[in-house]
Amino acid sequence: MIIQGKTHTFGNDIDTDVIIPARYLNTFDPKELALHCMEDADPNFAKQVKPGDIIVAGKNFGCGSSREHAPIAIKAAGVSAVIAGSFARIFYRNAINIGLPILESPEAAKSIEAGDEIKIDVDKGEIVNLTKGETYRAASFPPFMQEIIAAGGLMPYVARRVRQSV
Repeated sequence: MIIQGKTHTFGNDIDTDVIIPARYLNTFDPKELALHCMEDADPNFAKQVKPGDIIVAGKNFGCGSSREHAPIAIKAAGVSAVIAGSFARIFYRNAINIGLPILESPEAAKSIEAGDEIKIDVDKGEIVNLTKGETYRAASFPPFMQEIIAAGGLMPYVARRVRQSV
């Protein structure tokens, strides 16, 4: 899977309350969640993000509570991938479960700046900063996780597997 887009950058320890503030957890509607994505870190994020854009952050992205609302809000806002120095494990799993590609690359997280145009080969774990002419590595996903992401998340993946076995 190849992803290309402009970047929005954030720092370290972006927790799930920053990704989607608790005051909006009374809905599961992805479109409503998208309107408030990252608003406590950047009040203009939801207005400025374009489909295909990419979030780049420091270490421990998605820490805090285990709410699935956080990756849902990010994906519904149009973000095609998240690159971070590291991810909280529960956020990592929730992102895979909803089909949001995430890549762990401390080098990319330190070097990529807001507005850079980047291209990601998710399957190979390669991140190319087209603005700076730099290439970074991230761990690639095992084939079964690539299939889950490509299917749009765990539920669509399982549904497809069930249909194939019938």
